[in-house]
Amino acid sequence: MARGSWLAAAGSGDVLSGLIGSLLAGGLEPWLAAGCAAYVHSLAGELAARGVPVSASGILTAIPDAVRRVRAGVL
Repeated sequence: MARGSWLAAAGSGDVLSGLIGSLLAGGLEPWLAAGCAAYVHSLAGELAARGVPVSASGILTAIPDAVRRVRAGVL
């Protein structure tokens, strides 16, 4: 799966920083926001990749599914 260099696509850092910012705005402590965002970003990349390199927009599109899986405990 994607956990690795495939997440190094142009713009994927912007997706990650947006996740961190939204969690900070929601009141999470910075260290927790960064950790949660990194995990969701990685999972979204995995879901979007499906065995091939992924774009930032693909990661962004997969975030809702990744969040649903985390909330449901389907990791």
